[in-house]
Amino acid sequence: MVAVSDPQRDCDACAPNDLADSFQLSRYLAALSAFAAGAAAGVNPVVVKGTDFVDTVTNNRVMIIGVDYQPGGQAAYDPNSHKDVLSDGAVCLRDAALLQKLGVNTIRVYNVDPTANHDLCASIFNAAGIYMIIDVNSPQESINRADPGSSYTTDYLTRIFGIVEAFKNYPNTMAFFAANEVMNDVDTAQANPPYIRAVQRDLKQYIAAHSSRPIPVGYSAADVRSILQDTWSYLQCSDTNSTDADLSRSDFFGLNSYSWCGADATYTSAGYDQLVAMFASSTIPVFFSEYGCNKPSGKPRVFNEVQSLYGTQMTGLSGGLVYEYSQEPSDYGLVILNNNGSVALRGDYDNLKGQYSKLDVKLLESTTASQTSAQPPTCSAGLLTAGSGFTTDFTVPKQPTGAAALIKNGISNPKNGKIIATGDLNVKQQVFDSQGRAVKGMAVTPLNGANAPGGPGTSGSTTGTGTAAAPGATKKGAATMLHPGSLDLLVGMLISGLVFAI
Repeated sequence: MVAVSDPQRDCDACAPNDLADSFQLSRYLAALSAFAAGAAAGVNPVVVKGTDFVDTVTNNRVMIIGVDYQPGGQAAYDPNSHKDVLSDGAVCLRDAALLQKLGVNTIRVYNVDPTANHDLCASIFNAAGIYMIIDVNSPQESINRADPGSSYTTDYLTRIFGIVEAFKNYPNTMAFFAANEVMNDVDTAQANPPYIRAVQRDLKQYIAAHSSRPIPVGYSAADVRSILQDTWSYLQCSDTNSTDADLSRSDFFGLNSYSWCGADATYTSAGYDQLVAMFASSTIPVFFSEYGCNKPSGKPRVFNEVQSLYGTQMTGLSGGLVYEYSQEPSDYGLVILNNNGSVALRGDYDNLKGQYSKLDVKLLESTTASQTSAQPPTCSAGLLTAGSGFTTDFTVPKQPTGAAALIKNGISNPKNGKIIATGDLNVKQQVFDSQGRAVKGMAVTPLNGANAPGGPGTSGSTTGTGTAAAPGATKKGAATMLHPGSLDLLVGMLISGLVFAI
């Protein structure tokens, strides 16, 4: 509910009809103000400069403080439904409010449908100051690690180019993942790496031809130490044989790491010191695309690795994304999503919020010339571990028949997204804290710029009051019904004018 003044207290001498009109007008103007604020807010696009993501307006470093977001998990994605986790505005508003209060500035979304309408969800996350890193693949359409050549087709490229078309116009589209954990052992590190570079090349060619701004493209790797360093070395190097070949290098490198487990883990016992040493010479941003070990099981995660990940020893990395937002069978959730649309926070949410609140945001935003001017090494077999079994073939596969025309002309009937007015940013669903108490007043706070721990978007409590309530109960809101009249017409005209202006 939008807070308004009490007309009876402010105008005791008003006549009854004047009082009603005054109350009605104040509600309309407050709602209109929220509508306009949601439409005007947003983040600045980012670019990659050396080892950093950089805000294109402020020139500050953008450190990823994020959460992996795929409610329902991979199994919930149905390509025949033309829906995905970014196509339901009411759900996105609920989740964006909770993620904003947490201090998050980035989400990663694994499975999206290129034909779905993502405008309202993208606009809500944008208003909340939250970037989106989008995976272009789906469980049904991705590179087949067992036989990558068979899956690298024009139909496949049409699908991933559709994702670019759907998300390229949103300023909070931070980057695209070309692939996730395709290489997970030595065997899969033989045939697949050239195809990962091919997909990155094709995506970057398409973005250059059809997007008004560059959007970074990279890879998300499994933390398999026997091939990890070689995977990074192979993907970040520069192939100067041709311009097209050099486009195939990763703009950034994500790592899915679960080595820090439990409250007793440390920077060294978790092997973070080894990762820092491994990536010390990186020329592209490196970040944790997944982290948050859930061992020992049955206890809320304490997330004490956050202080190391964002501390002075690891400022060479670009942050990370906690796995994951919603509780799924694998037991990594920060929140529980109930069937009636309500949400219950878990102890993991509280602990992560507490860890984020300790971060030095100014330190995280600082950058240096050496970070932004890093130049990649030239691709060669000498970059890779001798005798490791990792491929030394840097020849990027030719595009499938028809791909060049597809890149030049664009895909047919693309679903181009756009930022729209968000309307009312107050959450309608019930939210319960980790003790089962109702949390009131949840809403997205429109921001000009990225969200950050301790910033204006995190104000307000996520702790409920009173006695615990059953999350399964559904209650109707107490919003006052608005009656038709001259004020309805006035506000309708004002909103129509605002939408037209936008």
